Amino acid sequence: MKAVAALLALVSAAVATPLSFVDNTQSPLGNLLPMSYPGFDLDLTAPRLVLFDGQDEPVVMTELEKIQAKARGISTEAPDLGSRAHLRVAQKPAYPAPNHTEAVRSVIDTLAIQNLRDTLDKFTSYRTRYYRSETGKQSQKWLLSKTTEITKKFAPKALQDVISIQEFPHSWAQSSVIVRINGSSSTDDSVVVIGAHLDSTNNWPFLPAPGADDDGSGSMSILEAYRALVSAGFQPERAVEFHWYSAEVLVCTGGVEDQNIDLDVLSLIGRRTARISGTQPIAISQYCLQYDMTAWVKRGTREEVGIITDFVDPESVFQSILTEYNKKLVELYLDIPWVETKCGYACSDHASWGKAGYPSVFTIEATYENSNHGNIHTANDRYDISPEFSFSHMLEFSKLAISFAIELGGWKKAD
Repeated sequence: MKAVAALLALVSAAVATPLSFVDNTQSPLGNLLPMSYPGFDLDLTAPRLVLFDGQDEPVVMTELEKIQAKARGISTEAPDLGSRAHLRVAQKPAYPAPNHTEAVRSVIDTLAIQNLRDTLDKFTSYRTRYYRSETGKQSQKWLLSKTTEITKKFAPKALQDVISIQEFPHSWAQSSVIVRINGSSSTDDSVVVIGAHLDSTNNWPFLPAPGADDDGSGSMSILEAYRALVSAGFQPERAVEFHWYSAEVLVCTGGVEDQNIDLDVLSLIGRRTARISGTQPIAISQYCLQYDMTAWVKRGTREEVGIITDFVDPESVFQSILTEYNKKLVELYLDIPWVETKCGYACSDHASWGKAGYPSVFTIEATYENSNHGNIHTANDRYDISPEFSFSHMLEFSKLAISFAIELGGWKKAD
C-alpha cells in the first residue's frame, strides 16, 4: 500500500539535492542517502509517463521526480489503464446467496497459523522485495516454487491436472505470479480472482524493506487459503485464480515503464481481452478480492476487517453489490466484524481493476486510520516489531479468501 502522508523528510531533501548529506538512521551508509545499491536495476534519471490524479493528460518525469511527487503525497494513476473499460458490459451481476456453508467451514478448519509464520518468515528474509532488485526477483522465484511445492504436496493428482502455475513477465525483472484452478463448467468463463502484491519498498527504494505487513501479510494470507483449498480437493465450477502482483508501488502509482503498461495490466487482470463481435462487446466476468495488509491490530482498538468503499469500481456499477456480498461472507464465516472505511485515493491494486472496468472489493486489516502507517515502507515493517502484528488476524483473512473462492467459484463436491 502507498502512504498518503508525505514521506520522510529525508526523501524530499534527497530529491531536492540528490548528493547532499541527510540525517537518515535507516541508511546503511550512515548519513548519506544511497543513490544506488548492488543488485538494483533502477535509474533515477529514467523517464516515466505519469498521470496525476485529476488531470487529463500524462506528463513525462524522471524516476527521481516521481519519488519527489510521492513524497509530497500527490496521487497518480496509470495513464491508459481503463481506456478499454467500455469493452466490458456495464450490467450488474447477480451473485448467488452464500450456500456452501458446510464446505467452506470444513476447509477453514484446516487453516494453520504456523504455516503463516513459516512462510512469512521466509518471505521477509529478503533484504527487499523491490521490483527492480535481485532480491525482489529471488523472493518472487521463491513464491513461485512454494506454490508449486504446495500443489504437488497437497493437491490430489486429478486436481493437479487442472491447475496451472505461471510467471507473468513484465519489462522489469520481478514477475507477477498467477495460479489458476480451472473451472469444471464448460459454459461459464467467469473468473474469480484473489490477489495481493508480492513486492515491497522502503520510502527510499535502495533501503531495506522486509514488507511483513505491506504486503507480506496479504500475500501469505492468500497462500495459506490456497493450500487449504487444494488440500480439500477444491475444483470450482468457474475458474479461480490467485494473483501475486509485482510492482504494486509502480502500477498503482502510475509510474509507467513503457507504452505497453496498459496492455500488461489488462492482460494480467483478465489474461485475455474482451472479445468483440461486430460492434457488441462480450463481457468476460472477473470478480476480484484484493488483499493489502492483513496483520495489524492497533493497540486499544477492536479487531475487525476493514472493507474499503472508495475506488473499488470506476462508476460504482458493481460496488455496492460485490461489497455487500463481501460483508455477508465476513458475517457468516469470520470471528470478527467488518467496518466500512476509505483510503481517500487509489491505494492498492483494486483501483487498477476498477479503472479497467472489472468489479472488485478490497479488504484491509482495520479502518484506514488504524492501519499500520508507522512501519510500512520502512525497515521496521517486520512481524516481530510489535504485538500489534497478529498472525491470528491474518488467519481471518485466509478464511475470507476461502469463502470468496468457494461461494463465488462454486463447488460440487464429489461423493
